Amino acid sequence: MYSFSPKLKSTSLILLVVGLVLFAIGFFMNKGISTEKIEHMMEAVHASGHTAPTHSSEMVGPQDHTAHLEHATLQVHNQPLAAIHFVAVFFFGVSCCVLFFYSIQHAAHAGWPIIITRVMEAIASYIPYGGAILIILMLLNIFHQGHLFHWMDPDLTDPNSAHFDVILFEKKRFLNIPFYAIRTFIYVLGASFFAWKLKAQSKLVDETKSKVDYQMLYRWAVGYIAFFGFASAAWAWDWLMSIDPHWYSTMYIWYSMVSCLSSGIAVIILLSVYLKKNGFLPQFNDNHLHDLGVFLFATSMLWTYTWFAQFMLYWYANVPEEVNYFFGRFQHYSPTFLPMLIINFLLPLLVLVSSSIKRNYKVVTTMAVVVILGHLLDYFNMVMPGTVGPYWKTPEVFILILGAVLFVVGLFMFTVLTALSKLKLIPTGNPFLHESEIYEYPF
Repeated sequence: MYSFSPKLKSTSLILLVVGLVLFAIGFFMNKGISTEKIEHMMEAVHASGHTAPTHSSEMVGPQDHTAHLEHATLQVHNQPLAAIHFVAVFFFGVSCCVLFFYSIQHAAHAGWPIIITRVMEAIASYIPYGGAILIILMLLNIFHQGHLFHWMDPDLTDPNSAHFDVILFEKKRFLNIPFYAIRTFIYVLGASFFAWKLKAQSKLVDETKSKVDYQMLYRWAVGYIAFFGFASAAWAWDWLMSIDPHWYSTMYIWYSMVSCLSSGIAVIILLSVYLKKNGFLPQFNDNHLHDLGVFLFATSMLWTYTWFAQFMLYWYANVPEEVNYFFGRFQHYSPTFLPMLIINFLLPLLVLVSSSIKRNYKVVTTMAVVVILGHLLDYFNMVMPGTVGPYWKTPEVFILILGAVLFVVGLFMFTVLTALSKLKLIPTGNPFLHESEIYEYPF
């Protein structure tokens, strides 16, 4: 059994509390920004010559000074919700992707990863807690305590309003508040149910060692794969792509999901190596690390493919309302948008391409940390331009983001390691356990 050390428990709680304090400081700093300061910020952006809109709403409705100031005010005051939103969606997606990876292994009757079964189950234990944060954010948005989702403004679908948006009017059968709330509950409750059910069924297999119970574990794993396939696509539409409801991409759902899948494998690596180095999981060996390194490398390359394919198609077509999504990021987010390719593509390619290097614990764990940070930056680039626009290079934004990251990381650590301490690390009832214990990569 794994024992959650008091030192590590204190660290996770300190991260959580410090994150909350920093977020509260950033929140009150943001609320203290006056209209006059926002007007100065807006004029500074316009004076810089970088006038590309980061959101389609900037091109709809009145285009006078008052309208621009109103839009800038909304963007500036979006900072707190946007900061917690991208971090919350990312870590919820990571835990759901780990459960997806877990289910794939069971559906394929794979023998090699059985040693890390409990690691994956523990990471999936974060799902209901991460989902609770997203439900709170959803409630804040639908009750208009935030303006992350432009389409929730009722004036935009009112034909008699000066802000009437015909595109949103045509999309309101899907993009409407009641249906959005229902879908959010389905994603969170559905994923939480499967996380609970798969863990319970896995525990039952250990107790009974019954092949019938193992067959039910296989069936529930297949069920989650089907649920995840639809839900991960839909929550990418709802929580990320609908931030700019005029824009859409057929590659976006795979792009956002693979970002979390790669990060999820990185988290599995970190937790497995931690258990190995502290003597809790001696059965984990170089061969298991190698295969996880292969998946980390493969998903990093797959993410790069989806990123490039999405960008290349719009660049080649040069459709103004679609290219604007990237043009605004080039102008206002140049320090983060293209440089993330170095972290998410170039470094994994150069470091992990060698088969032998994937057996090096220090190198693989270092790359796991790099990948997590890189894809967290990727989610920053997905959310912030459409919600905060060019007003992100301010002290309060950095404090808010640091607070949000520390809070969610602290909560993630606490819930995952607490769940792990309640699990039997070796799934003795799994019929493929021996295969995993003697597993050796043949090359």
